[in-house]
Parts: sequence; C-alpha cells; structure tokens
Amino acid sequence: MPVHPRFSLRSPCCAAASRPSEQGDTKPPESGRSFTARPGTTPLVLDSPHSGTQYPDDFKAALPLHILRQAEDTHVEKIYDFASDIGAAWVEAHFPRIYLDANRDISEIDVQLFESDWPGEVTADEVTLQKVRLGKGLIWRFTDKGEPIYERQLSVEEGQNRIAACWMPYHAAVAEAIDAAHARHGYSIHINCHSMPSVAASHATLHPGLEHADFVIGDRDGSTASPRLSALICDFLRARGYDVAYNHPYKGVELARRNGQPDAHRHSIQIEVNRKIYMNEETLDIIPDGMQRLRADLRDLMVKLASTDPRTL
Repeated sequence: MPVHPRFSLRSPCCAAASRPSEQGDTKPPESGRSFTARPGTTPLVLDSPHSGTQYPDDFKAALPLHILRQAEDTHVEKIYDFASDIGAAWVEAHFPRIYLDANRDISEIDVQLFESDWPGEVTADEVTLQKVRLGKGLIWRFTDKGEPIYERQLSVEEGQNRIAACWMPYHAAVAEAIDAAHARHGYSIHINCHSMPSVAASHATLHPGLEHADFVIGDRDGSTASPRLSALICDFLRARGYDVAYNHPYKGVELARRNGQPDAHRHSIQIEVNRKIYMNEETLDIIPDGMQRLRADLRDLMVKLASTDPRTL
C-alpha cells in the first residue's frame, strides 16, 4: 500500500514546548520530533492532534503498520496547510494517535494495559470510562475494530515517558498559541481539527455502525464556545452543500475542554470531517477532486472565522 510521505520510524518523541519570544509574532516556526508550532497574527488557532505519522521505536506494537495507520486522522495537516497563509496559528502533532492520544486527559488511564499500578490519578468519571473500557484511553489498548495493539503489558515508565515527551509539550504549545491570540485581540477562536471514518467501527465510539455526517461540529453542548459561533460554522458548511451534525456523536474532548472558556472570550470548537470526502479509507490515498473542494471550502470558512468577533454575534 502507499506510504504516507511524512511517515517515519523514530526514537521516542521529544520536544520542548515553545517558549514566548521577546519579538512576539516574529518568532520562527518551532519544529520538534513531537510537534510543529507556527505562530499566527489573527485570533484563529488551529491544531491537529491526530495526524501524526512518526511511529517511535519504543512503540513495539504487535500489529502491522497498515492496521496501526487506520487510527490516524490521515492528511488532516494537508487539508489545513493554508493556515499560515491566512494568519492562523498552527500546531500539529507528529506522534501517532495510537501511540498516545493527545485529545485525552492524562487521568484517562486504562489500568489493564499496565503491568503495575498507575501512580497518578485515574479517572473515576463514568462517562469518560465508557471510552477507556473500549480500549480508547490516553494510551490505546485496542484498535477501532477491537484488535489488541500489544502482546504485552506496558511499564508505568513507558506510559509516563509518553506523557512527558508528547502530551505535555503538545498541550503547552496549543495553550501558548491560544494565549497569544487572546492577548493580541481580546478573544480567541480555537479549532481542533479532526477526521472521522464514514462508518463508526465497533470500538471507535459508543455508536458502532453509525454512518457519519460530512461534518460533526462539537462545542461540548455550548460549554467550550458560543453556540452562535458554532451555528455560524454549521450554517456555512450547510450552505456549501454538506451534511452537518452538531454535538453528535462527537462533542469535543480534552483539547476543547481545557481551552474553551467562552465567558472569557476563549472559544474552542472541534471539527470532524468525514474521510470519505477526501481519501480512500482503505489505501489512505487522497481523492484529488474531493480534497480540492474540501480545502477550498474550509479555507473560506477559516478566513471568515479569522475576521469574526464572537463578542458581536
């Protein structure tokens, strides 16, 4: 099968979180083995936590690469590669989601995955545990189809190293980009960029077999962004001919939850796009016409958001 041009096998991902620059927005893009962060000039911040293709050497999964890659939000970084051109900040994870899911809280630990007791906090929230029990915690135990990812239990040290090397710097980079946008404009709009399969698999969501809409817009039931801003996005996409769902089956997870504070004019919205629009879900090949149309429509949407002040909606 075709190999993603950005795929590589790497040593454990590690990169320090980007630090504020005395020169503000003139700071050059920061790239590391775990993420890339590019500063912006508008209130808009985009991030892609699940499109990473650099599989670390310490992963030691039991499954072949073509199965592991089905967990990626493949090509999302290409969909939004216009971000810098329109003045949006951009943060992109390079580590794969199936190695560590940056859109989960560090308390979402699947204790069955580890050979000894986890020393940190482990969530007891029943809603959160529904996903953990599917093998979809911070570090996955099963694929979307229920295949065991490992033939071993992980050491606690392995889990903690992944958090320190990947989760911590990625979240710091997203938070810094949002802080900078808010400081410049008095408000920020954070778009958490994802893709989803056309049909939910058995261990992917709580709705196996669900045929997904073209887009799912999530703001955690209005808790992470102004519903008016979310409605603007939904209306824009529907006007372009897409089928759009709102907060079902995806409401937004950790990156939206941590960064969305609409009362403080910090808006965070998750956008899920159906992979069938732009790629072959089996081979991961791009569908050129679908990708071209999608990129153009999303660019227009992001330009609109970059010039929208949610305080006036």
